[in-house]
Amino acid sequence: MTSPADAPSSFVIDLDKPVPAALRGCVLALGNFDGVHRGHAELAREAVGLAERLGRRPAALTFEPHPRSVFRPEEPVFRLTPPALKTELLGAMGLPLTFVLPFDRTIAAIQAEAFVDDLLLGRLGAAGLVCGYDFHFGQGRRGAPEMLQERCAGKGIPVVVVPPFARDGEPVSSTLIRTALEQGDVARAADFLGRPWFVRGVVAHGDKRGRDLGYPTANMHLARDCRLKYGIYAVRMKIDGIWHDGVASFGSRPTFDDGAPRLETFVFDFSGDLYGKQVDVAFVAWLRGEAKFDSLEALIVQMDADSARAREILSTTPPFLP
Repeated sequence: MTSPADAPSSFVIDLDKPVPAALRGCVLALGNFDGVHRGHAELAREAVGLAERLGRRPAALTFEPHPRSVFRPEEPVFRLTPPALKTELLGAMGLPLTFVLPFDRTIAAIQAEAFVDDLLLGRLGAAGLVCGYDFHFGQGRRGAPEMLQERCAGKGIPVVVVPPFARDGEPVSSTLIRTALEQGDVARAADFLGRPWFVRGVVAHGDKRGRDLGYPTANMHLARDCRLKYGIYAVRMKIDGIWHDGVASFGSRPTFDDGAPRLETFVFDFSGDLYGKQVDVAFVAWLRGEAKFDSLEALIVQMDADSARAREILSTTPPFLP
């Protein structure tokens, strides 16, 4: 199996330049992979298995930006995983290389047959392909799994089509996960993902009110398209590779300023300077909605209760080790 030690974890495809020979000939899992959820894990598992049988390297092929942002820019899609995190999570699923196809209207206009012949088999030299039952591609989304199988059969390229992966009778999808997060149901989102949903960002300076309240927080600005429901959550924060329990507020701080949405996380039993540090925050459980308090005293009483409840929930929640 080809597995160069110095190979990149991601490679952006330039249609005006050839793909390096060392990266060609992979078994490709095809999809957008936003969320990198349980359904995507099935694609990865099939791609890894097929690659082992063929003696080839498994890889993913994905698209950036999300196609919907190209066709409906006025309705930005709530991205579950930014590109770098998507590559990292796919790597953890056994796909050490992610090919990124920059998506625009020119790419969207490619005929489905040309997408297969010129890009997948020609430029990338795919040794095998794996896709979901609902994978569509090419102009007008005319390309479908059946067409992919028919087109590759005559060339001796195996194509595996993965059926829907269901939880409690529902096919897992990025759309369902987005809906769960918009409702604050992070537990349901985690069930579909196979892990808690988490965000990555750099801790920024805030207004430092938390210190005065006895709850110093690490502040992060999430992506503008984030539609996580405003509220209070039991969370875990990854600092220098170690997960710490905590409680977080995501919202506009109605007691103070009703400003731009911000994630504020209080890490239990932790002392240290986090400013400028990159951290991950994993959402474990919903505690309550955002509320406006008449006094700081009332707010502190509620924060004490939130922290106690978060500690209780997290004490019985298995550690998260992505």
